[in-house]
Amino acid sequence: MVWGEGNPEAPIMIILDNPGARENRGGESFLCGTRQTLQEVASDAGLKIDDLYVTFILKRKPVRAYEKEVTRQICMQHLNQQLTEKKPRLLLCLGNVAVQSFFQDPEAEVKSLRGSWHDIQGFQTAVAYHPLAVRRRPNLRSLFLEDLRFVAERYSDLTG
Repeated sequence: MVWGEGNPEAPIMIILDNPGARENRGGESFLCGTRQTLQEVASDAGLKIDDLYVTFILKRKPVRAYEKEVTRQICMQHLNQQLTEKKPRLLLCLGNVAVQSFFQDPEAEVKSLRGSWHDIQGFQTAVAYHPLAVRRRPNLRSLFLEDLRFVAERYSDLTG
């Protein structure tokens, strides 16, 4: 089981779809490219790593053949337990798959939902592109930075 990475008491919880195959071999919770991009852009947005906790919809690395929807529904129960226990002040879902799972809407897309706050299960939730999408498509970096600044601004408003 891979529960997450970062400060478990962080006020901002980031939700990704799943830990990738390389994380467990290296003992890390999410891919180097994901971590590097997320850390760089979060820092540029004024967020400290200690403000963030990264968790996943799927709590284990994916295997080749599995019932994706059934597995996500089961794992959503674990995520809901985490949310109940941790009570983060803000949530940030990264990538369409995490957004669709958490919003319980197979049509939900980052492109149309970013830049707004959404009340999902009683949590203030924002969305942004997945860091690996940002790495593959550098034109998304400015949007990713904009989205993390959006979260940083709300966090600052809540604490200031």
